[in-house]
Amino acid sequence: MKPKLFRMMERKEITKEKIARDVIAGIIVAIIALPLSVALGISSGVSPEKGLITAIMAGFFISFLGGSRVQIGGPTGAFVVIVYGIIQQHGIQGLIISTLMAGVILIILGFMKLGSIIKFVPYPITVGFTSGIAITLLSTQVKDFLGLNISNVPAEFIHKWQVYFQHMNTFNLSAFLVGLGSLLIMILWPKVNKSIPGSLIALVVATLAVQIFNLPVETIGSRYNNISSAIPMPALPKVDFETLKNLFNPALTIAILAAIESLLSAVVADGMIGGKHDSNMELVAQGVANVVSALFGGIPATGAIARTAANVKNGGRSPIAGIVHAVTLLLIMLVFMPLAKLIPMTTLAAILIIVSYNMGEWKSMYSLLKAPKSDVAILLLTFILTIVFDLVIAIEIGMVIAMFLFMKRAADTTRIESANLDYDDLEEKELQSSWSDKVLIYEINGPFFFGVVNKFMEVMKEIHPKYDVLILDMKNANAMDASALEALERVYERCKHHNVKLYLSEVQEQPKKVLENMGFIDLIGEESVFQHINEALESAA
Repeated sequence: MKPKLFRMMERKEITKEKIARDVIAGIIVAIIALPLSVALGISSGVSPEKGLITAIMAGFFISFLGGSRVQIGGPTGAFVVIVYGIIQQHGIQGLIISTLMAGVILIILGFMKLGSIIKFVPYPITVGFTSGIAITLLSTQVKDFLGLNISNVPAEFIHKWQVYFQHMNTFNLSAFLVGLGSLLIMILWPKVNKSIPGSLIALVVATLAVQIFNLPVETIGSRYNNISSAIPMPALPKVDFETLKNLFNPALTIAILAAIESLLSAVVADGMIGGKHDSNMELVAQGVANVVSALFGGIPATGAIARTAANVKNGGRSPIAGIVHAVTLLLIMLVFMPLAKLIPMTTLAAILIIVSYNMGEWKSMYSLLKAPKSDVAILLLTFILTIVFDLVIAIEIGMVIAMFLFMKRAADTTRIESANLDYDDLEEKELQSSWSDKVLIYEINGPFFFGVVNKFMEVMKEIHPKYDVLILDMKNANAMDASALEALERVYERCKHHNVKLYLSEVQEQPKKVLENMGFIDLIGEESVFQHINEALESAA
């Protein structure tokens, strides 16, 4: 395990030309990240500079220590609802401790080389929770977009909408029109110019409009009196065992989401540049980034797919681009942060409405509705649970159901059936006919595990005293577990009771190891295990 930046330096892959392109890409990504970081910080329930601190600190370490060439890290829309809920329940200190714990969990996962664990999350679950998070993020922006006068918005989705409807009489037309105008600018601006982000144009135009026409619209300055442009000194919060126990679930939620989001982003980036990331090193970097972000009072961070894609499209090809992005944001914060007070809240809401739309896997979700019913059920269940409850519950229940459905499918594909023996030679046919009524031959086709034990035992009821030999052909049984072995032992006892000889033929490597380690081959005798079905048939004859 070694950071991608260090590997590239060892291989002398970083040239002056590449550095120049990386610097330009980093500056462009910083301009894109600026309004997003402020908006995500505010929507998460913290002051605007916390979003920038997260993008600076976490963004630097995700690039410096990461396992991807082009990953850009920082606060993301996926965390907004989770962070807001943690602050509502445990306060800012609870969020900082949860983020620290999540960082430690991610570092441990990386050193345990569990980076490939993302491969075991079914696609319908990923699409379901991503689209669910997009809906919940969208719902958090209704208050500011419509200019509703609500002092405290609940974290829960259903309660949130109840409060919205109760306060709809406080609707602010000016705020709505400014937000709608910002939305239209971001939608239409790419047709004019694709190099300058539409969110930045919307931010400037809306801020000027509110100030020039003196519109009655809430701004960052009217909501937050004290906005600091300084980076605070790192501070370690006071913790005790009881606090750690209470905050373990929130920390686990942050860690799971950070791992999935960052590794998905890295996979997308690999596809764009034709590279390959180190998933374990990426988890370690994400962990360090979250620990550092928390120490400086920031919020959780992860790899940001949209900003990573923007980095690649603008020529970024090494972690230097991500480092430049973090340094650029630091300079902007130190110089221009006082001006952030003039930004209308409804414009930030419009920015996050676009983010929520872009992060939703709507096309994938639509195409998955044509998938097998079991996949559709997992997709919709994960989607609904993410919205109504939270991400961890959605993933836990989705994974459990997905595993049960997978086992059912595997069990359905395993067949235990009579062997169909074809003999070309007439003499062999006659020989077979002389003993065929005394020999039972069955093939096990597919994984031999607990899911097929009942099916296997049902077929084995055919064993009767009229037979002399039972041959189990296992050439297509590529895996076996302890439940299957226990079923074999019961079959052996049944055979023994009826004075029937049990033979095994063509046992594959994994099942054979199980049979040897658990003493079954010693039980039936080495002479009852054959390399080929023909040898077993000759012995039976």
